[in-house]
Amino acid sequence: MSDQDEQGPGRLRKELPEEVAPGETQDADARAGDPPQETRQEGSGLTGRQRLLKGLWPPRLTRAQLIVAVLLFGLGFGLAVQVASNSDSDSALRGARQEDLVRILDELDDRTQRLEDEKQGLEKQRDELENSSDQAEEARKQTLEKERQLGILAGTVAAQGPGITVTIDDTKGTVEADMLLDAIQELRAAGAEAIQVNGVRVVAGTYLADADNSVSVDGNKINAPYRFQVIGKPQDLEPALNIPGGVVQTLEKEQATVTVERSSKIVVDALRAAERPDYARSSSQ
Repeated sequence: MSDQDEQGPGRLRKELPEEVAPGETQDADARAGDPPQETRQEGSGLTGRQRLLKGLWPPRLTRAQLIVAVLLFGLGFGLAVQVASNSDSDSALRGARQEDLVRILDELDDRTQRLEDEKQGLEKQRDELENSSDQAEEARKQTLEKERQLGILAGTVAAQGPGITVTIDDTKGTVEADMLLDAIQELRAAGAEAIQVNGVRVVAGTYLADADNSVSVDGNKINAPYRFQVIGKPQDLEPALNIPGGVVQTLEKEQATVTVERSSKIVVDALRAAERPDYARSSSQ
C-alpha cells in the first residue's frame, strides 16, 4: 500500500469541517448579523391578516395623500348638505294630503292661464293697432287704458273689484314684518292687482320693517289686527294663502289667527302721491 493510500482517510478527515456544537452555531449566526432561529420562526408564523394590519398600522401618510383626503371629505360634506337641503324643501309637499296637492296643481294651472290671457290681450292690442283705419285714435285709446292700469299699480288712483279680505289677529305679538311681506308676495304671485294694508296702499316699491312691537309699511306704523284688502280673482287668491307650509300655516304656528273672506266688491281707495322723476324724461321729448 502506498503512502498516498495510507494518508487518504486522514487527508479527507482533515479537509472536512469539524463538528460544531449547537450553541456555537447560534453564536456564529449572531456574530454574522442573522436573527436567531426562534425569531425567524416567529416572524414566518404570522397570518396574512396579521401581516396586512401590521403594514397598515400605524399609518404612514404623505402630504399628497393628506390633501386628497381633505378634499374628499369636503366633497362628501357638500353633497350631504345639498341632499339635506333638498329633503327639507320637499318635506312640505311630501307630507301634504292629496287634496292639498291637487289644490297646488290647480293654482299652477291658474297662473299659467293668467299668463296666457295676458299674452292674448297683448296680441289683440297689436292686431287692433295694425288693422284700425284710424291708428292714431286707437293708439290714444289704448294709451289711456294703459295709463289707468298703471295708475292702479302705482297706487295713484282708486280701484274696486272682486277679491278677498284677510285679517290677521296677533294677540301674542309674534307676527313680524317678514311674515306680512311673505303674505303680500304670495298674493301678488296669485294675481292680486291692488292691495291695501290698514289704510296703506301697497305698491311695487313698498317696504316693511319691525317697529316697537308693531310693523311699519313705507314708514307708516300699523298695529294688529292687520287687515289686507286685495283685489283679484278670489278663487286664486284664497288657495294661495292656504297651501301646505304657506302663509296661513306659518302665521298659525306663531299663534296668530287668520281669517279669509271672499267678496264680489273690494274697494282699495288708499292713494299714493304721484312721484315725478328727477332725471328721467320721456324719450319722445
